[in-house]
Amino acid sequence: MGSEAARLLEAADFAARKHKEQRRKDPEGTPFINHPIGVARILAHEAGVTDIVVLQAALLHDTVEDTDTTFSEIEERFGEEVRRVVEEVTDDKTLPKAERKRLQVEHAPGSSPRAKLVKLADKLYNLRDLNRCTPQGWSSQRVQEYFRWAARVVAGLRGTSPPLEAALQRLFEERGLAL
Repeated sequence: MGSEAARLLEAADFAARKHKEQRRKDPEGTPFINHPIGVARILAHEAGVTDIVVLQAALLHDTVEDTDTTFSEIEERFGEEVRRVVEEVTDDKTLPKAERKRLQVEHAPGSSPRAKLVKLADKLYNLRDLNRCTPQGWSSQRVQEYFRWAARVVAGLRGTSPPLEAALQRLFEERGLAL
């Protein structure tokens, strides 16, 4: 597919097309694509990640979970390595929400280093977003419960990226939570 820049842009374009009708749950209804782009940016700028597979997976991490994209489509367009990372970070939407959340906590420690990076950046983006504004329909208690659950997931990802873990630690401490 050419240069790493071209491969990264191909993933960004693919994700943008797949998420084009979706919006975040914030009061502004931010375009959903801002989220995967933000996750990839955190990885590149804050964690110093240059691994193109990780950056592509960050851009694509919600495509299978939240659109009609399939894992085979990801593999066909971006290769087996990217598909494996996306697969690791994708929740099974056929399961109840509580079970998906439980499995994220359970599976975090056994995730590949690449998947752990995407998960850390994803949690960091989401928690910063929750601090910025409360999603429509969320109580302050629900926000705090999300932070508590995220801290349990992040605890299983420790030892992956000191800069991301330090940023997450600060957010948890602000909420009175410890890892």
